[in-house]
Amino acid sequence: MKNMKKKITGVLLVFAISISWSYKSDFFEIAKQIEIYTTLFKELNLYYVDEINPADIMDKTIQNTLSELDPYTRFYDEQGVENAKISAEGEYGGIGATTTYRNKNLIVREVYKDYPANKAGIIPGDIIVKIDNTILENQSEDIVRSLLKGLPSSTVSIQVKRQNQLLDFNITRETVEINPVPFYEMVDDEVGYISFIKFNKKAAKEVRNAFLDLKSQGMSKLIIDVRKNPGGLLNEAVDIVNFFIPKNKVVVTTKAKLDKWSNTYKTKNEPLDTEIPITILIDGRSASASEILAGALQDYDRAVIVGERSFGKGLVQRSRKLSYGTQLKLTISKYYTPSGRCIQELDYANREGDDIPKFSDLGVSEFKTENGRKVFDGGGVAPDLEIKKPEKTEATIALLSSDEFFNFVTSYYFKNPSVAEPNNFQLGENEFSLLKTYITNNSENFKLKTEYSLEKALESAKNENLNINTEYLQLLRKIKEEKISSLDLNKDEIIEELTSEIINRYYFKEGEYQQKLVFDTLIKESLSVLKNENRYKEILQ
Repeated sequence: MKNMKKKITGVLLVFAISISWSYKSDFFEIAKQIEIYTTLFKELNLYYVDEINPADIMDKTIQNTLSELDPYTRFYDEQGVENAKISAEGEYGGIGATTTYRNKNLIVREVYKDYPANKAGIIPGDIIVKIDNTILENQSEDIVRSLLKGLPSSTVSIQVKRQNQLLDFNITRETVEINPVPFYEMVDDEVGYISFIKFNKKAAKEVRNAFLDLKSQGMSKLIIDVRKNPGGLLNEAVDIVNFFIPKNKVVVTTKAKLDKWSNTYKTKNEPLDTEIPITILIDGRSASASEILAGALQDYDRAVIVGERSFGKGLVQRSRKLSYGTQLKLTISKYYTPSGRCIQELDYANREGDDIPKFSDLGVSEFKTENGRKVFDGGGVAPDLEIKKPEKTEATIALLSSDEFFNFVTSYYFKNPSVAEPNNFQLGENEFSLLKTYITNNSENFKLKTEYSLEKALESAKNENLNINTEYLQLLRKIKEEKISSLDLNKDEIIEELTSEIINRYYFKEGEYQQKLVFDTLIKESLSVLKNENRYKEILQ
């Protein structure tokens, strides 16, 4: 017995020493690499023949380091920390407009109804050329964006270029609130509709307010729309799930490398309503907290999920403070729905450059909902009622994110002083044809990878004294023809996006939703399910 105890003691001692050595070994390796880089950095700064920018070099080093990990692990400088705080808090001092920085131009993308920019007369498509006394040409993007923000009640003068005219505006900043619930309304006498676009610190509160207001109007059935909702704060998702399921139920479990960061999140409060029939609309851009909401209510058979398979982000991030006011937001855990599913799609741990394998490629595991329905892990939340759409072509993806798509909408706006009310507004073949004609004649900012590669090939040929101009032009013309032609495969999706962009110019975000309530395919399908009690119950059984 004594010998056995000695053996066990010896094994434990060796185990403890190995852990200690492993920790010291890791620590030594980290310290060694940091010291190597510090000495290299110092030598470069002291002796390199030209002047270098230490901050720029360090930023590139950090970004290169993180680029091998998942895209959610990010370094934030002081301005980035402030922007992240604004996103989470949901308010800031500004003019009430979103902007994009292209080719050293600050372009107004959207203005918010009844905020300073809107009241002053700023419209989407305006190019901001001067803020106060600062001419924006050759300024950095961070500096340009920061100039628009400031304390509420402070004033800012803005000069914009619109249709080749310069216009001046004096605007008084206000507190701009990013409402996570931009729209809710009764669809008819029974069905209420709530759309929310972000899980910031106000999400649960605003969803609760919308729900109670709709209930007071007679709502007995509910559509929740989290399409294009990229997620946000996990706690907000837990609180919103709690509105519809009883107290002390598991909503999500996180598993981390460190035990202290692993957790089980349960509902803490009495619910608002455990009986009201619910459908949740999701698509390929519903991610993170949106998937926690959809996944939990699906696992408890509390809602019918309608639409497309969600994005598949089963990772949780936490911010860690670094020196000099900077921060690192890093992935610390994976999360699991109540049935035990992890819906993470991409396996970043085994990435090889740009090639990232999918967990679902190796097969998926089966889980059961509370009623015994089959659900699966890997690759997002699969809807109970799938509304299939054609896969987007590369040309469609490039078009919808291009400046030329935005510019066409701006052109349409100036050619059409007014359009029909949102509940009567529809686009069709004619506008789709006009769009294709426009981008055929204005394709500088709408290019595929093939076109960029061809341009590089031509440049290489010139450097090698090869004359391929004729062949190049023929091939380029063929590529452009095929590019435009391939858009027909996603005509409905393109018209849908075009409709939203155009209606927003005249009726703001509210108009987009009013139009969707009448014409949107997923909302129509949700209404059909909710109106048919037997079908609704059959799906959940």
